[in-house]
Amino acid sequence: MNAKTNTLKAPMKTVMTANNDYPVGLWLRIVITVILLASMAPLVVPMMMAVSDTPNIVFPPRGFTLKWFDKVIHTAEAQASFFFSLRLAGVVTLVSLVLGIPAAAGLVRFNVPGKGAIIGLVLSPLVVPLIVTGVALLQVFSQLGWHATFMQLAVGHTVVCLPYVVRSVTSSFMLVNRSLEDAASVLGASPATVARKVIWPQVRPGVLAGGVFAFIVSFDDYPISMWLADGDHFPIPLYLHSQIELSFDPSIAAISTLMILFALLLVLVIEKVFGISIARLAT
Repeated sequence: MNAKTNTLKAPMKTVMTANNDYPVGLWLRIVITVILLASMAPLVVPMMMAVSDTPNIVFPPRGFTLKWFDKVIHTAEAQASFFFSLRLAGVVTLVSLVLGIPAAAGLVRFNVPGKGAIIGLVLSPLVVPLIVTGVALLQVFSQLGWHATFMQLAVGHTVVCLPYVVRSVTSSFMLVNRSLEDAASVLGASPATVARKVIWPQVRPGVLAGGVFAFIVSFDDYPISMWLADGDHFPIPLYLHSQIELSFDPSIAAISTLMILFALLLVLVIEKVFGISIARLAT
């Protein structure tokens, strides 16, 4: 009798638990939806304003046209700023990876004295406001009498982008399965072979994620570039800001849309070429 009663109570308890969890699950979905909409709004609104067939930016957009994209694409100053930002971001990404990968490996695999202080120093640009970092770099370069603008921008952007590489690659090295390395070494693999065929496949997602973040952060950076750039070295965020001051037409929204689409395209290319999902890049 007791066994039969317990058997009947179990399904009833499951149904009651499911019913009690339903309102919680519903509210959780609503909250997540609101958060997603709030996060996507700053991306969707410029895209909508970029196709407005009006001489000024209005929302909601009126009509539909692609003439503002055509205007931006065929503007010599916009092209020069875009390709300069590409070149700068490429150099900064390469330097950040060259410095960040060995730094992450050393911090994870060796007992470095003052490891906590070193990690805090490397990651400090993520905490310090970028405008403060830009002013500090400007003062340092002025004191040194260094007037190579491209190199100043490259150094400044590397200071900001390096923490993304170190943090991402450090996480990957911490998840490396050491037993696989030991097994490969026991079977006669050289250290170079172990690094190439055992360690690299495990840390590659972190390296790619750090590289993608470094490239996008450098490409979109405004606070550092504002202090270090000049008329001959003019990144696309500064060009966008100058256009806002001159004329507030939908071509500004078109530039913003192109920058957003470029960042999304970069991530999608990484996913297709290297077979690593966007979700994995973000973790």
